[in-house]
Order: sequence, then C-alpha cells, then structure tokens
Amino acid sequence: MVRQLYILRHAKSAWDTDAASDFDRPLAKRGQKDVPLMGVWMKEQKMLPEHILSSPAVRAAQTVLGICQVLDIKEKKIHWERRIYGADTAELLEVLGEVPNNSKSVLIVGHNPGLESLASFLVGDLTEKAAKLNITAAAGEMGDYGLVKTATLLHLETELSWDTLEQRSARLRSITYPRSLYPGE
Repeated sequence: MVRQLYILRHAKSAWDTDAASDFDRPLAKRGQKDVPLMGVWMKEQKMLPEHILSSPAVRAAQTVLGICQVLDIKEKKIHWERRIYGADTAELLEVLGEVPNNSKSVLIVGHNPGLESLASFLVGDLTEKAAKLNITAAAGEMGDYGLVKTATLLHLETELSWDTLEQRSARLRSITYPRSLYPGE
C-alpha cells in the first residue's frame, strides 16, 4: 500500500506577545491568513489525512485547528502529541511509528528544525529533490532552516508501513509555500 505523509510546519508565529514561553506563542496575523489558504489548497488537491498528529504548542495547535476546520475534520480526530515539540528525527519517527498501519495518509504538524530533518532523512537531500521537482520558489523561500518555512507543506509518499520508515524510504511529491497560493504573487 502506498502511504501519503503530509508534513506541515506551523504558520508564522508572533514574537511580540505576552506569551509566558515559546510553547505559548500564538500565530501572527500573517500566520492567521496563511492557515485557511493552505487548508483550501489541501482540500482542492484532495490531501485529506486519515490520521492527524500535532504538537500542542499554541502556534501548532492554531495551525492544525484552522486546517481541520477547512477540511471539515473534527477536532477530536487530532492526536495531540507533546513529543513533537522540540523533537528530532528519531523522536518524530517514533511518533509516526505509533500510527495505525491501516492509515493511508498522515498529517504531522510541528516545528523546525525537526520537521525539515525528518523530511531530509526520509527523502535524502531535500534541496536536491526540490530542484528535481522544479520547485523554483524554494530559493526565494530559503530562510532560517532552509526549505521548510512557516506554513510550508511537504507531501511525501512511501510504500513502507509507519513503523518501518527508514532513511530514503520516501519520495518527495511536492513542497507548497503559502506565498505561492496568494493571487498575483
């Protein structure tokens, strides 16, 4: 069975808030605009995850709740996983390994550098794979962590079960930036 993995970095977060900690930082205005736009695009592309994992950090929670609202997915379908916050590749693989193997599609929402490291582990050199897909927007989107900016969605495909994912076991199908979805940009 071919499985779809959607990796979504949380949308742009606000730094100028009274948040007590990094975990509590909410979305910025731009992030609030990007989330429904990305949700609509996912719906149009029929990227409808069967299983959803999300960091419970405020900015990730606001991102996944907004996406689910657009996709008509009830909040109770979200699996809140604290291990995603600050996770490295090994921890993220452990979280994914707990997904039921009959799930054909998974959305994981979290943070960098973990998500970008996970994608690179699964597909190989992420920059090289993006170039092969003619993702020219990637160069203009490069930033603090590289290709996976805020609200960026990576679509990977694998034939392995969730509990047997290994290095270079997936194919990069697409990288979508919210900026590319705005009319006229």
